[in-house]
Amino acid sequence: MSPYVAEFLGTLLLVLLGNGVVANVVLPLTKGNNGGWIVIAFGWGMAVFVAVWCVGPISGGHINPAVTLGLATAGTLPWTDVCGYITAQLLGAIAGAWLVYLFYRDHYQVCDDPAAKLCTFATIPAIRRASSNLFSEVVGTTVLVLAVLLVVGPTVEVVGEVAADQDTPLVTVGLGTLGALPVGLLVFAIGLSLGGTTGYAINPARDLGPRIAHALLPVPNKGTSDWPYAWVPVVGPLLGGQIAAGVCKVLVENT
Repeated sequence: MSPYVAEFLGTLLLVLLGNGVVANVVLPLTKGNNGGWIVIAFGWGMAVFVAVWCVGPISGGHINPAVTLGLATAGTLPWTDVCGYITAQLLGAIAGAWLVYLFYRDHYQVCDDPAAKLCTFATIPAIRRASSNLFSEVVGTTVLVLAVLLVVGPTVEVVGEVAADQDTPLVTVGLGTLGALPVGLLVFAIGLSLGGTTGYAINPARDLGPRIAHALLPVPNKGTSDWPYAWVPVVGPLLGGQIAAGVCKVLVENT
């Protein structure tokens, strides 16, 4: 599998499970209706965990343009890969949102609240004030990308068997799939602590892709896709990712 296909699949899974938990909590007559914010935050954290464990070994599991640009700025990803990664992420997010709509289609039919339908696709601020909303997205994404850049893999090195003509080799033992868990817990923490103002997009593809899907899909009584706000969850995370990359460079250079 190519890294671009992996990013498409990973972002699809992210949005399918992440927007899926929002739909389960918000739409009427679901088994999870009115499950609350903690259910949504935990669901998004587990969505990130699943997506990263599935494609992390192939593409790094960025599933987020802010992470991709942050890694490129920090010098750990070639700039030639950035366009392909981001395109795959955006397309994967659109596909994931489309699957959420198909999965919960009967519940969209009985929902008479356009705002509730929109929030199962894209983010909506609790209090609409562009400067504050942008600040929230910048801070949340800075925390996310900085933690991703500074993470240290929990590994153990053990002595392997020695061949007659070789030095003593070291075998690195990691956590396998569980190595993706920290980033899921990170997103869970961000959702609980910093998600109350804007719904914590912290990912341009996660918001813009589903917003495009909302505009295109035949969702009944869906209202507006709120395009005047759409720049905030795109620009904010991109700025946050660059701030995190800059902070990481300073920390590394002075360590």
